[in-house]
Amino acid sequence: MNFLTAMVAIVVGIAAGTGAGFLLSKTLGARNLESAKAQARNILREAQVAAEQSKREKLTEAKEEIFRLRQEIEREGKERRNELQRAERRLEQKEENLDRKLDRVAHREEELKGRQEELEARLLEVEETKRKQMERLEEIAGMTRETARDILLRQTEEDAQHILGLRLKELEEKAKREAERKAREIIVTAVQRCAVEHTSEAAVSVVHLPSDEMKGRIIGREGRNIRTFETLAGVDLIVDDTPEAVTLSSFDPVRREIARLSLERLVTDGRIHPARIEELIEKATRDVEEQIVEAGESALLETGIKNMHSELVHTLGQLKFRFSYGQNALQHSLEVAYISGMIAAELGIDEEIARRAGLLHDLGKAVDHQIEGPHALIGADLARRYNETPEIVNAIASHHEDQEAKSIYDVIVAAADAVSASRPGARRESLDAYVKRLEKLEELAKGFNGVSKAYAIQAGREVRVVVSPNISDDGVVHKIAFDIARKIEEEMKYPGQIKVTVTRETRATEYAK
Repeated sequence: MNFLTAMVAIVVGIAAGTGAGFLLSKTLGARNLESAKAQARNILREAQVAAEQSKREKLTEAKEEIFRLRQEIEREGKERRNELQRAERRLEQKEENLDRKLDRVAHREEELKGRQEELEARLLEVEETKRKQMERLEEIAGMTRETARDILLRQTEEDAQHILGLRLKELEEKAKREAERKAREIIVTAVQRCAVEHTSEAAVSVVHLPSDEMKGRIIGREGRNIRTFETLAGVDLIVDDTPEAVTLSSFDPVRREIARLSLERLVTDGRIHPARIEELIEKATRDVEEQIVEAGESALLETGIKNMHSELVHTLGQLKFRFSYGQNALQHSLEVAYISGMIAAELGIDEEIARRAGLLHDLGKAVDHQIEGPHALIGADLARRYNETPEIVNAIASHHEDQEAKSIYDVIVAAADAVSASRPGARRESLDAYVKRLEKLEELAKGFNGVSKAYAIQAGREVRVVVSPNISDDGVVHKIAFDIARKIEEEMKYPGQIKVTVTRETRATEYAK
């Protein structure tokens, strides 16, 4: 019972506690809710106040910014207006200046127009006065205007000749002073350093025979041997009355050399018949080709030249069998190469280019019997074909003035060629050709007005001219010397140079009685 009572009491106590707790918690929740609402209202109120205050501050800042921007815009606008006003004032000033200038120009044009009209009127007056004076002069002088003009022109021409002669004399003396000494030093140095033989081999293709009986064996039965020989060798074999000798004739020096070697071997061998002739000509052809290549390579070694095309070397070697005025063409080319290199060394320019151009300058002579044209241009074309430099090609083409000189090497090669050709013993000249050259030299000099006598001296290297004493003055004498020299250059071919000396002769004659 007690236990049940206790349990009931406990249950009742728990229920009572629970109810009391519920009532108590309900009372406390109502109070907290009211407090929270009051806080929320306070927070809302404070947020509204803060928002209003922030809004007022932002509005204030915006108004200040707008005010500031407005002031800046007004200031910039004011500055632009001021700048536009200044620009307008400057334009107005420029317009005023232009108006003033236009006024001055218009005024100046009017003045010039007036002066032009005045000058035209004066010019007409001058022309009229000139016409009247010319008519008066013609009446006084008793000659027409054309006659007077002809007289005046003749006098002017004489004066011009005198002035030209004096000027030529002055220029020649100046050129001689400035260039003759240096040129002489260079040429003399080059010639002294070039040691060559005094005489050259003669271009004679004559084969000597042990006896005249050999001529019949060379001709053969019914001429079969000589015909075979001429056909295979490409030369003319001349059998004449010359004792113990026959002559070979051909424009091709290489063929002539092959024929000479073949014939000498035939004569030495003694077996002369068509088969043997063919065999020996083939062998001689190979031997001569080897000589040609060896001669070309030897020339390159002697001059120190490298990297030349094999065809040019072969063509250069052919010059060994070519002669000009008795001078061997290959030996002449070597001389020109040496002298060109020496002149280039004296002038301080490339010696190798000068030697190369000098060695190849007569290259065209090796083939000029096969190709028409001047040997200088033929050689230049060959050099160009085998990739020689433009300096070399131009020097070859211009050494005989077939083409205008373009560089210093062109002049050097031409000078070296003249030195080699005109040195003592370089070339042989027949007596008839020598006499004809001297006679033509004297005739050219005598063909000028005022020349009374002309004498060619020093083997044709100088011509002395005597002019009549009635020549007006010494100035005309220099003009005559200049004209004679140019005439010789145009109409004559000669080695080296020819000196022209003109003397004005004055004679005084009296008789003692």
